[in-house]
Amino acid sequence: MTDTAPPERPLAFHHTPGTGPTIVFLPGYASDMTGSKALAIEAWAKAEGRAFIRFDYGGCGQSPGSFEEQTLALWRDDALAIIDYAVEGPVVLVGSSMGGWIMLLAARDRPDRVVGLVGIAPAPDFTDWGFTQQEKLTLLTQGRLEKPSPYSDQPTVTTRAFWSSGEANRLMHAVIPVNVPVRLIQGQEDKDVPFTRTVHLAAVLRSADVQTVLVKDGDHRLSRPQDIDLILRAIQDVIPA
Repeated sequence: MTDTAPPERPLAFHHTPGTGPTIVFLPGYASDMTGSKALAIEAWAKAEGRAFIRFDYGGCGQSPGSFEEQTLALWRDDALAIIDYAVEGPVVLVGSSMGGWIMLLAARDRPDRVVGLVGIAPAPDFTDWGFTQQEKLTLLTQGRLEKPSPYSDQPTVTTRAFWSSGEANRLMHAVIPVNVPVRLIQGQEDKDVPFTRTVHLAAVLRSADVQTVLVKDGDHRLSRPQDIDLILRAIQDVIPA
């Protein structure tokens, strides 16, 4: 069954009841809650009796709205709405790619709720480093950019509004005020997020309990069985005893 919350911006989500803290999965850009990693974590949570939520940002998957009208700030607010309206008690956030950026923003904004973080090829600030100067110029002058997607037959669309929102919410220029256990899993064959970005992210997190796992032959998706095993171990590692 798919639930929705909150009423003013209904978001589709699946909630698996269980013991806390609730694990919340944050998808990547143009992704949704039916991805292989979200479903694998859900299956593990059910088997372990742990609470888990996967959801769709506004304009994605089963959540209403137009994809091209969304921004990073709106999707950050969607993650906060799930924490505020759909979950009771502490949460562990698991963010994939762009979801890793939203994970960090949500942890900063809900320090009383978030008790652990797992970033999977996290991509904070990718509006800065993920586009060429020409692509940024196209966004600014034409308001929209299409790029071929290695994950879909449809191109990946980025709007000027999303790009501007990302630029306004960059984190890695200073210490990121996160004080909980953090695990970062990054493929060294990732063509979307250079692994050096994740190494730098570990350095700018305030928390002393940060571990980075570099998977030498891992790509951006990190969805092979051995990658899923790493992710599940990382989640178990940040759950408070």
